[in-house]
Amino acid sequence: MATYSLKKSYQLKNLKEIKFKDLWGDHGIFTTMWVFGKPAKILFFDNHIRNLINSLKTYKIIKKKIKNDILKIINKNLSNDKKYNHLLRLACNKKIISISMRKRISPKLNFNLKLITLKREKPQFKNLKYKKILSHLSKIDNSRSDIALVHNKKILETGTANLLFTKGKKIYSPKKDYYPGITLKYFKTKIKKIIKKDILLKELKFYDEIILIGSGKGVASVKTINQVGWERKKLENYRLFSNYYKLAIRNCNSLRF
Repeated sequence: MATYSLKKSYQLKNLKEIKFKDLWGDHGIFTTMWVFGKPAKILFFDNHIRNLINSLKTYKIIKKKIKNDILKIINKNLSNDKKYNHLLRLACNKKIISISMRKRISPKLNFNLKLITLKREKPQFKNLKYKKILSHLSKIDNSRSDIALVHNKKILETGTANLLFTKGKKIYSPKKDYYPGITLKYFKTKIKKIIKKDILLKELKFYDEIILIGSGKGVASVKTINQVGWERKKLENYRLFSNYYKLAIRNCNSLRF
């Protein structure tokens, strides 16, 4: 299980600090961001906050100046005197905003996917209905493994990231029933031809590479899916995505407190 260096909750109406609640299972939205460096930087920060606010509106969690409140909470809990390599999670329901932070773990190159039959509730949103996923994730080494969600014999996403599949120079993403994360949206601005396609279990052998992308792992290459005997054939597109990701890191600005 993850060890948290920060866990705090605040009443949404007045930002008064209360006993911490992680809010998992509630009606609400969360986002996870990578905080790194000294002074602190958050990769794709503006996009994360914009997406969080828009999703909260859809879930009818509405408060005047909620963006300012979120920024206040972040600024209150980050320090210019600390060097970061952490995952910062913001979660919000109709009454509470919670913030938590844990060390970011770099994935290994011998990364494995474990297939489980599961589709998230309303997967187009980063909602808090994650208890089943968290139960599975608690049983694996997150530096070496992730779970791949399978529904109707199609792979959708992992418990923590989006998935891309490659054959030669062609890159594919699942058609639907997954959350299009901020990191995926960044790559779509760099790589114009990502083909949407049902990723069928029976066709996995067709693909040369499977790449995870998201705030938690950055860019990771899957080596094996033991349940179906799939093994990585190349690292060519992984290196391409890694270079684009490094470019985003270099262009990321420090936060202003």
